[in-house]
Amino acid sequence: MVWQNKTTVSSPSFEGFHAVSLVTSRTKRANRDRDTSHELLLRRELWRLGLRYRKYAKHLPGKPDILFANARVAVFCDGDFWHGRYWSFLRRKLKNGSNPDYWTRKIASNIKRDDLSTKALKGLGWHVLRVWETDIQKDPKGVAHMIALCVKKRSQNSRNIDHKAKQQ
Repeated sequence: MVWQNKTTVSSPSFEGFHAVSLVTSRTKRANRDRDTSHELLLRRELWRLGLRYRKYAKHLPGKPDILFANARVAVFCDGDFWHGRYWSFLRRKLKNGSNPDYWTRKIASNIKRDDLSTKALKGLGWHVLRVWETDIQKDPKGVAHMIALCVKKRSQNSRNIDHKAKQQ
């Protein structure tokens, strides 16, 4: 089954907005969308646990950061700011900052896009885990163990299903 993106969530236009300063502009532009520090930290812990994975599955909705294909588990390592953790608090804070309309719309569209990706993946039979940047930074081993348990459980379930199918 091939996934086709029927619903797109576009980022708000930058038209009419200007960076507050060159430093701010450079800082935002330097933010990475892959191989972030918290993502590398989590991947290192998963590797130590003996888990092998794929990175950035472009063929799947949302391009999961970490993918366990056999267990059909997709993991997203979401940054607190960009993906709207504590959204009601963050939204109030953004309204007092620079370019509040843009940032509020930008992060709200990211949240909506994340939700659509999650629903699309679930519709394709994937189990989706979204882990927050600060949770990974506080306890990378704990997050890795939680993922490992999920992968193990899903792997056992798929083996049981395959075994039952062979018996019939």
